[in-house]
Amino acid sequence: MTRMIYYTASTLDGFLATEDHSLDWLLTRESGDGGPFDYEKFIAGIGAIAMGSSTYRWVLDHAGEDEWEYDLPCWVFTHRNDLPVARTGDEPGDIRFTQKDVRQVYDEMAEAANGRDLWMVGGGDLAGQFAERGLLDELIVSFAPVTIGSGRPLLPRHVEMRLTELGQSGEFAVLRYEVLKDSTGRL
Repeated sequence: MTRMIYYTASTLDGFLATEDHSLDWLLTRESGDGGPFDYEKFIAGIGAIAMGSSTYRWVLDHAGEDEWEYDLPCWVFTHRNDLPVARTGDEPGDIRFTQKDVRQVYDEMAEAANGRDLWMVGGGDLAGQFAERGLLDELIVSFAPVTIGSGRPLLPRHVEMRLTELGQSGEFAVLRYEVLKDSTGRL
């Protein structure tokens, strides 16, 4: 069964990025390899990804427009019309810019994923939109030992969850949560 997983990192005080979308705080931290929250194990089960335009722009700015690292279909939620299509060398990435409702896009993503899971890359508001529609199944968050005081929140919505696993990856405390489908805490 296909699940939507929000796999991300956060500061200890609950921010994904600074107000100006910087992730400098993240790039200075050491993450561990292997273990139950290993990225390579995670990405092997993913069939499609979703992200907002700020996350997409950050990836392009830091990796380069010709260094797209994902070989999966990627839906970028945006109202901007100035975003370039990421490339892997000479080939364009499978980037699908959209302004559709997350419900419609979820169905498209699930079909493209062919039974594999979906990765909600970022940001927090977009993850919240999936959660509000009952489409977010799991949150895996790596908390860095740093605070920034303000910025882009991890998940700016009321979402009920249940802790199912915790561990450590390098300097990060990693928690896995099951998203509860209604406010009573029942699935």
